[in-house]
Amino acid sequence: MKRLKLFVPLIIFIALGSLLLKGLELDPNEMPSALIDKSLPEFRLPSLENPEAMLGRKDLLGQVALVNVWATWCPSCRVEHPYLLQITEQEKIPIYGIDYKDVREDAQQWLRKLGNPYVANVFDEQGKLGIDLGVFGAPETYLIDQKGVIRYKHIGVVDDQVWLKHLKPLVEQLRAEASQG
Repeated sequence: MKRLKLFVPLIIFIALGSLLLKGLELDPNEMPSALIDKSLPEFRLPSLENPEAMLGRKDLLGQVALVNVWATWCPSCRVEHPYLLQITEQEKIPIYGIDYKDVREDAQQWLRKLGNPYVANVFDEQGKLGIDLGVFGAPETYLIDQKGVIRYKHIGVVDDQVWLKHLKPLVEQLRAEASQG
């Protein structure tokens, strides 16, 4: 019995090590979202470009689109930005921006300097829309169908691999479904 007690810490260590190893195998970008297959939340926020113009959920409806949460303070957003420009140009998919917890002038300057891949930008200065979407941080990208239903959420940079493996097949599927119905 005394010898068995000597192995208890070893058994606990092996069990904890196995759990931690399993956790390291998980992809943090594959976090599930409670909003998948639910409507984009209702909102009414100013446009980044024109503070007098208000934008809402209805302004994003009508076609399959990406909704990209970004900010000038986000280094990963700067990495992602050229690829968003490329997607807009080559794939002809509308991208709506949510400028998240940012400074309006900084964001406007960013778009003038680096180019603007967005059809429109919502200025979410306080992060209220971000909270409603369950945003962890920027960048995050949502794929919505023509009715504004969230079909996919990606946390992190959208790059060639993410586009080709996840987003593009879903975009094509949703576009095909929209043309049939």
